[in-house]
Amino acid sequence: MEFEVVRVQSLSESNITEVPSQYIQPPENRPRSKFVISGSLEKANGQDDAHLRIPVIDLFGFDAEQRESVREAIGEACRLWGAFYVTNHGVALELLDSIRSVGRSFFEDCSIDEKLRYACDPNSAASQGYGSKMLTPSPQQNETVVLDWRDYFDHHTLPMSRRDPSRWPQFPANYREVVSQYSDQMKVLAEKLLGLISESMELPTSSIQEAVGDFYQNITISYYPPCPRPDLTLGLQSHSDMGAITLLIQDDVPGLQVLKDFNWITVPPRPYAILVLLADQTEIITNGICRSCEHRAITNSTRARLSVATFHDPAKTVKVSPALELVTESSPARYGEVGYGDYVSSWYSKGPDGKRNIDALRISS
Repeated sequence: MEFEVVRVQSLSESNITEVPSQYIQPPENRPRSKFVISGSLEKANGQDDAHLRIPVIDLFGFDAEQRESVREAIGEACRLWGAFYVTNHGVALELLDSIRSVGRSFFEDCSIDEKLRYACDPNSAASQGYGSKMLTPSPQQNETVVLDWRDYFDHHTLPMSRRDPSRWPQFPANYREVVSQYSDQMKVLAEKLLGLISESMELPTSSIQEAVGDFYQNITISYYPPCPRPDLTLGLQSHSDMGAITLLIQDDVPGLQVLKDFNWITVPPRPYAILVLLADQTEIITNGICRSCEHRAITNSTRARLSVATFHDPAKTVKVSPALELVTESSPARYGEVGYGDYVSSWYSKGPDGKRNIDALRISS
């Protein structure tokens, strides 16, 4: 069955005053009128936000003399948040600017006909290319699926056998080169971060990386156009990521929110910091000591927003289970072994709904 795909940017630019019904979230999922902005002086539910400030961790360029303090800070952030910013991360700052620039140019400077040359298959889940609808529901589900207020371009970047720059835009002229360079630098950073996370769990440095195996990396540039009814919509529905670790950068428009202590916290943009989001397989490997981060994106009525998320996942043939060192009599396994390919299939067939997909794997005590 084929599904008609409407580009959200085209809807936004048509100056509609209401949103089509398929984008309207059920009342329980809609953004609240008030929410905490991490690091601000705003309050939610009468609480000061001091305990709701997303951690910002200076990596000191991976200086060996700072490794212990960095490892401790990362361990605490993994346990309490599942998300944290990193600075002095070793990724060229001009590269962060470049990938935001080429991504924005594709969405804002290319004609719709040019963009559609790179359209992904609307009937295949998470296929590479330009799209607006990540999930492909069954016919029985189609009438009830709520769509995200978002367009995106998904790039398959690692392993190298998946990387085919001919399927990426040629405009701007440096687009393909920038994405390739960004992919390579994100891989290096993800490997180093997983090493620090392993050490923070008192595991050998290579433990999580070995459990994940060679990265399957996707880079998704998301474009969230202005929305006439941000009170009714979401740019991205609440979910935790499926894989091991996600590295994300934003432009200067707020919109990303993480769930902490039952509060949706808007993550303030930091142009040269990289946001680390722990994903479900890392939660499994660490036996629930690290929690994957539930997050979503809200919309606004005045400014387009752009983000770049780099996902690092296992191969679908990999089987993931808690690290043996973290399973003891006093701390039994909280998850059974799961085939990553089966997990991905389940995630896409059920769709995102907070952390229900990983929570369904928890072993009852």
